Amino acid sequence: MRNPSNETPSVDNSLPSSPPASREGSGEGVSQGDGQVNGPSSDPSRKREGNEAVRRCILSGEHAAREHLVRLALSPDGEILPDVRAKAPGRGAWIGVTRAELETAQAKGRLKGMLARAFKTSEIRIPGDLGELVETQLRRNLLDRLGLESRSGVVVTGGEKLDKAARSGKLHLLLHAADAGEDGSRKLAQAWRVGSDQEGSDLKGLALPIPRTILSLALGRENVVHAGLIDARAARRVSEALDRWLHFIGPEHSP
Repeated sequence: MRNPSNETPSVDNSLPSSPPASREGSGEGVSQGDGQVNGPSSDPSRKREGNEAVRRCILSGEHAAREHLVRLALSPDGEILPDVRAKAPGRGAWIGVTRAELETAQAKGRLKGMLARAFKTSEIRIPGDLGELVETQLRRNLLDRLGLESRSGVVVTGGEKLDKAARSGKLHLLLHAADAGEDGSRKLAQAWRVGSDQEGSDLKGLALPIPRTILSLALGRENVVHAGLIDARAARRVSEALDRWLHFIGPEHSP
């Protein structure tokens, strides 16, 4: 994220027609969130950079595109819950910190203070497991996105098919289960570099922090160890969901 500034809370007042925030991830579509900012706004937490709607993290004070942040929503009964797809109605506040930073701010009372300012009320309740709830929703969001792209026919699995797609220049993103063998991952990375005319570079796939059993379930296929996306836009959507999850869990938990 960029453009650090002071700690004026980032809060939105949009009212999309969608279900209220809950403790579980829901839906399968790409989150469109709290309404794009299409013109001048009196809310200092909102601004545009190019064509991206930008929000401000209430804890770090830094601005970033909504797709890189996590929205926290205030439920009707006053509970703060994660809304990673930005679908819940009502006011929301945005965070772009790691789980460790969030939990530290929560333990010190700083999170509650910033949320009280953002929502203009002290009548809020923050779940003790908020960090876990956010992480669970981000993980679910990635798995749902992978499932959608798989059903759209842009996900390739199987060593032979992946090698062919990589060498023909059709591969845009390469993913490995956490328990994938190093030799197979290395061979596919080399095929990708050859097909992308990037031999000698460090281009390679990413080992996901999930085993093959979970990856297989997400894609609706059996024994998926390696997977690749052959559509650039789909690869970008998956990358955004993955980056947000990995950023939140922090480098110590990321592959």
